[in-house]
Amino acid sequence: MVVMEGTRRLIVMRHAKAGELPGGPDFERALKPRGRSDSAAAGKWLLAGGYRPDAVICSAARRTRQTWQYVSGVLGGQPAFAAERRLYEADADEVIEIIGETPADVATLLYIGHNPAAANVVAILTGQEPPFPTAAIAVIGVTGNWDELGAGAGDLLASWTPEH
Repeated sequence: MVVMEGTRRLIVMRHAKAGELPGGPDFERALKPRGRSDSAAAGKWLLAGGYRPDAVICSAARRTRQTWQYVSGVLGGQPAFAAERRLYEADADEVIEIIGETPADVATLLYIGHNPAAANVVAILTGQEPPFPTAAIAVIGVTGNWDELGAGAGDLLASWTPEH
């Protein structure tokens, strides 16, 4: 599949609400019931908007993988999926570098990660920073190739936050 320039979409999502894990590693924090329901609601919103990813990269942390589990349960499809350990503590610039490794034939990429990196990626690419609570989503229209992402390289097409 050849992707026409200017037709790529990057979906940036912050993981859903997670609980605490007293004495345990942050990496293993699990979603709370609200996080599971917000993730399913996010999947419904993505489906209704026609935002179905060809590929998904997410932090390897438990809460981000669980967020994808509940999003995908509603969204359906079988996009290529990678849980990437490097995304766990990455800052926005590192996230953009990792996104740059996406194969050229991917038209729509979903990245699920953590704040402040997720919100900062949206701000860097679009010059806008919509509210970014847990489970928030920003859909960015991207021009050029994935490995050419940088400041101002995208337009904020849509955003969503859970209702509470």
